[in-house]
Amino acid sequence: MPPTPPSDELLRAMDAWFRAANYLSVGQIYLLANPLLREPLRLEQVKPRLLGHWGTTPGLNFVHVHMNRLIVARDLDVIYVVGPGHGGPGVVANAWLEGTYSEVYPAVSRDAEGMARLFKQFSFPGGIPSHAAPETPGSIHEGGELGYALSHAFGAAFDNPNLLVCCVVGDGEAETGPLATSWHSNKFINPATDGAVLPILHLNGYKIAGPTVLARIPHEELEQLLRGYGYAPRFVEGDDPAAMHAKMAAALDEAADEIARIQADARAMGPAPVTAADAGHVNAALWWILSGGKEGRFVPVSELQ
Repeated sequence: MPPTPPSDELLRAMDAWFRAANYLSVGQIYLLANPLLREPLRLEQVKPRLLGHWGTTPGLNFVHVHMNRLIVARDLDVIYVVGPGHGGPGVVANAWLEGTYSEVYPAVSRDAEGMARLFKQFSFPGGIPSHAAPETPGSIHEGGELGYALSHAFGAAFDNPNLLVCCVVGDGEAETGPLATSWHSNKFINPATDGAVLPILHLNGYKIAGPTVLARIPHEELEQLLRGYGYAPRFVEGDDPAAMHAKMAAALDEAADEIARIQADARAMGPAPVTAADAGHVNAALWWILSGGKEGRFVPVSELQ
């Protein structure tokens, strides 16, 4: 029997995590001090040069909490590959929130003092980069405009039959040659002997230099494009967090059920060459749009003194 859908109580807890991760991400991008805003914000407490893309970060936090739910509910072996460039605030925020970051870096403790260090060090001299760099606990992929996210994800899944790789593809990097080509890597997956890749196409609407193509083509055209690559897309879209959490949980459960079914059928038959039909088991592309997340890089701050 597949796991039951998440309860309303669990969805509320997931939303609380999501909001906390968003706050931690904003703090890393903007703040040098005053991490809990216990006093009125002053200009000298804001970083003079901002790096880290806010536009992609809420989506990364959203996927992170939902994949955690899927892992716990199904006892899955999963890794999370973050493709969007400068998405480091979200990856670091979740690592700190769950305690992993403080285990690796005890000085960045899980209290107000540690939060202040977490915020100041991000993309700051002597600190950490704005990508999911090697300093980030568990990172195997830095992310960014080079477009290698799906290549790394499929490479991790090959000959690793128990692994599910969740790979978030940014709509900016989706315009690169390497990423556009690597959608076809599903044709090399054998469900009898390999793991699976769960690509999530994150359409926040902008890349570093302007609007993105895939966020602006008609819905039907995007679906046809993904199906042509051999995927079965599930579209998760909206701007109401409560409704989005329920939609995302349902879409991930549906995709996980389908992946498990195809792998079980293939493994019952024993190893066999990959066919075009089998290749479709890497079959989920999810469309995430958050109201306010369509701004490309930064959110203006007003009323500083």
